[in-house]
Amino acid sequence: MMSKKAIFLASMLAASISNQVGADDVFPKLQGDWFGQPIPGSTPKVFAPGLVSLEGRYEFGMSFSPDLDELYFTALKTGDEDNPEIYYSKIESGYWSKPKKANFSKNKLIYELLPHVSLIQDRLYFSGRTTPSKDSSGIWYVTRKQNGWSEASRLDVMPNKGRLSDYNQGKNGQIIFTNMPERKMYTANHVDGQITELRPLEIEFGLHGFISPTQDYLLVNARNNDDENRRDSDLYVYFKNQDGTWSKPINLGTQVNTTYSETVARVTPDGKFLFFGRYNEPGRVSNIYWVSTDVIYDLKKRFEEKS
Repeated sequence: MMSKKAIFLASMLAASISNQVGADDVFPKLQGDWFGQPIPGSTPKVFAPGLVSLEGRYEFGMSFSPDLDELYFTALKTGDEDNPEIYYSKIESGYWSKPKKANFSKNKLIYELLPHVSLIQDRLYFSGRTTPSKDSSGIWYVTRKQNGWSEASRLDVMPNKGRLSDYNQGKNGQIIFTNMPERKMYTANHVDGQITELRPLEIEFGLHGFISPTQDYLLVNARNNDDENRRDSDLYVYFKNQDGTWSKPINLGTQVNTTYSETVARVTPDGKFLFFGRYNEPGRVSNIYWVSTDVIYDLKKRFEEKS
């Protein structure tokens, strides 16, 4: 039989656990732009630590809706890296909702990742796979309805087979995506509902490309090329030349890049902030970071002065 002291200690422990669970279940009331987070300057900050960027979980690929009242991102658990999922939050009754799984395909796809809310269509694009075969991967989309999103459909207006990723568009309809098996990026134009002029993107290097909303620069990640002993990825920017070609790649520098890997750059629809994944947790697990795009426009100013 338990002594009174043992019973008291057990009850206190149970109460402590119960209180902790209750505290964990309470989501803070977040108001305002950017998920209610303090605005970063020219030094990258973790985005929404403990709310979006969770310890021990991979997060990357942030996308905001054009009116900035919804956010979407990719997350996957450590030890389960083959099953990424898209999470979302939106403003409801003036407050940001707790992030939860989107499950656009209603479990018809074995994974969903890398969301992009279109700036010119009522669509959200993402990468998905129907079977364990890599050939079943491709670009999918959902269409916005009055009370949510439509059933997921496979994009059928361009070659869409294999590990295609990072589908995104600028405001004039220029499309960028990455063909991972080929280690190559492609571009096309979106005109009157049709995708035309599909062609390889003529740049020196880089994957997981993202075109800025105004199409004046392109972000990619690639292995750091300053030190042959390093194996981490950095973020680079290409600026568009007057003739429509792309400049030489420019490293975003130590303001953004570290000896950890920085990948999957994304820019908000208003062009104000750069989001990216940084793999700086133990085990090279990534968190989402954000920073002012002033770090890009400072480089653009120097680029234009030299041109």
